[in-house]
Amino acid sequence: MYLKPEDDPLGASILNYFENRDNTPVRVTSKVVEDEDLPPEYFFREYADMPLLERIALKKCRGKVLDIGAGAGCHSLFLQKKGIDVTALEMSLLCCNVMNQRGVYNVINRDVFEFGDEKFDILLLLMNGIGIAGTLERLKTLLNHFKTILLPGGSIILDSSDLIYLHADKNNELVFDINAGNYYGEIEYQLSYREISGHPFSWLFIDNVFLGEIAKECGYMMKVIEYGPHYDYLAELTR
Repeated sequence: MYLKPEDDPLGASILNYFENRDNTPVRVTSKVVEDEDLPPEYFFREYADMPLLERIALKKCRGKVLDIGAGAGCHSLFLQKKGIDVTALEMSLLCCNVMNQRGVYNVINRDVFEFGDEKFDILLLLMNGIGIAGTLERLKTLLNHFKTILLPGGSIILDSSDLIYLHADKNNELVFDINAGNYYGEIEYQLSYREISGHPFSWLFIDNVFLGEIAKECGYMMKVIEYGPHYDYLAELTR
């Protein structure tokens, strides 16, 4: 399965920026967090412009690497230039076309849940790439699936954020809806770009404690490599 161009606002913005340097942003809407404008140029950043957690993650890559949700290929291109055997996996056909034109050697247009052709030393999920799970329950499915594409001694390197700060009042006291049926990090988004409106989708932001518990349940050991400046962190999962 892949993301069709007519349903792909982000891919359309990345392609338009690549071809025309048009930095018209993608509109990101949600009922939980404030709407946000996401400029496509961000997906073309160089190593020096990447956040600290991303730079640390890239330095830890070794052997065969699968860059999951590769976007415009900024992480894959960096690793490739370092001589690392990296494969870019991306659902967006438009993004895959851009990566091919940018010189990424190995590009696969597939949903990670349906990918099982090769095995890798490192599964890399940056820009909160683990969010593709959507929900806590589906995260278990994803982590179990990763066992089928990890080589012995391999690891999963990911970053995520704890959205706990969204539930603090003016006195910094936490306020939750005890009747809420879902984890506070399960957010529904919708993207739009020019005339293209994408389908609503769920994205997961998971705190490091909960991630550790779920990872252990799925047979992994988790360690936090580094904490970021705003409730974000970089973690490694090993078996």
